[in-house]
Amino acid sequence: MNLGKNDANFVPLSPLSFIEKTKDVYPNYASVIYGDKTYTWLETYNRCLKFASALERHGIGLGDTVSIIAANTPEIFETHYSVPMTGAVLNTINTRLEADTIAYILDHGDAKVFIVDTQFSPSVKEALAKLKKEILVIDIVDPNANLQEGQGERLGKYTYDEFLEKGDSDYQVKKPADEWQAITLNYTSGTTGRPKGVVYHHRGAYLMSMGSVIAWNMPNHLRYLYTVPMFHCNGWCYPWTIAALAGTIVCCRYVVAKDIYDLIADHEVTHFGGAPIVLNMIANAPDNEKRKFDHKVYAMTAGAPPPSAILEKMEGLGFEVLHVYGLTETFGHVLHCAWNQEWDELPVAEKAEIKARQGVRYPMMDAIDVLDPLTFEPVPRDGATMGEIMIRGNAIMKGYYKDKEETEKAFENGWFHSGDLAVMHPDGYIQIKDRAKDVIISGGENISSVEVENVLARHPAVSLVAVVAKPDEKWGETPCAFVELNRGYEKTTATELIDFCRQHMAGFKRPKFIIFGELPKTSTGKIQKFELRKRAKEV
Repeated sequence: MNLGKNDANFVPLSPLSFIEKTKDVYPNYASVIYGDKTYTWLETYNRCLKFASALERHGIGLGDTVSIIAANTPEIFETHYSVPMTGAVLNTINTRLEADTIAYILDHGDAKVFIVDTQFSPSVKEALAKLKKEILVIDIVDPNANLQEGQGERLGKYTYDEFLEKGDSDYQVKKPADEWQAITLNYTSGTTGRPKGVVYHHRGAYLMSMGSVIAWNMPNHLRYLYTVPMFHCNGWCYPWTIAALAGTIVCCRYVVAKDIYDLIADHEVTHFGGAPIVLNMIANAPDNEKRKFDHKVYAMTAGAPPPSAILEKMEGLGFEVLHVYGLTETFGHVLHCAWNQEWDELPVAEKAEIKARQGVRYPMMDAIDVLDPLTFEPVPRDGATMGEIMIRGNAIMKGYYKDKEETEKAFENGWFHSGDLAVMHPDGYIQIKDRAKDVIISGGENISSVEVENVLARHPAVSLVAVVAKPDEKWGETPCAFVELNRGYEKTTATELIDFCRQHMAGFKRPKFIIFGELPKTSTGKIQKFELRKRAKEV
């Protein structure tokens, strides 16, 4: 049939539509709670309009970049609407980055405005001094910030609220004419060089938000505790998802166990997300930091597979954990360990093992498979043969900003290449075994660092563990484990842990070295294995 698109039957998809609908239908429902402040959806919408208007008056428009470095506060949430309302692109910057990388991102990303939480003024001030261009700086002055010496300096011409008041609440939103239009710019961690700029589009942001609702079975008017940094994959796109559901965001500036328990209990939080390290912190918090609550809390975790021991503890505390998987390039999580009722009667330990899988694709994704990276053929569904996770679907980046070569490499043969090695189970559930760069090759044998980590994590003394390759003259590489111990187990020895491994894995997989101490982590809770590789070489 020769029927075409028209204004009646085709409107470009954009998550900006979510807040418009919610402020009309539920104007007086709480949108954001932070400290002693509570905003309604109508108030939030009007604040976004005024900030967008002020940006446009400053000359910000289609395709311009507005950067922000901030903790999880109402301001960073609002920029997920106000910036794209002008047609501009939002660039959220990792709060833990050093000045040189911040300056690189501002320059490479072509930022014209920089919104800065004054807690991060020391690194930002140094970064601005490195820039060779003028940029408008706007300060977020947060009375809830616990400022340390040297922090809190005003670097901008205006505070956030002063700048907002320069705009009008009758601003006309510049909706995208093309749903492929860029909405945000997110930079990768840059562990192997300069970070790459990942460009998101309105279509992907809209569909990721809808996919999350279905995959996690999220209800209307839920209360979501924001422990995931909103700078990370735009907070897994939940600033848009929560608006679609007319839910309430409870901001958590500092991710510590006491605050998490207090906010859950005080605000009847129903959902939150975080890396396995966050679950570990919650599960192992001292009793004086815990609070009881009489409702179930749904937790989503992403990153390295959470140890089964942590999943067991979380279930016992009243949390139901869903394990997901994704990358910056995929707008966040695109695999989830969808639960089957037939597993309900399994022993707790077996259920935890299943929950540690990454699972099956989100509904907005076309295909996610484990393929041989040379032939692009699916690996056998035997739970043992490793291949690379490759992805197709509507929540894939446009590409890397100003990097055609890396973009083409990432999309070779019509698939997005994740760089993650995994197996496919007979039931179609994917389970990561390692990052391609994290596989340890010892005497010609491939050793999964994740497998070794999961065994060590079952020991009661182990709080956190990461395993990396240590160069070895005889074997090429051998496993080296870095371990944080639980309270009360400070006298645990390396020999004791190696003996524990001997009972649960083949000899060639056992770590030859175990080093105790705090593990280096990113602001999203991921363990920085590249730092541990450096340390392993020195042992």
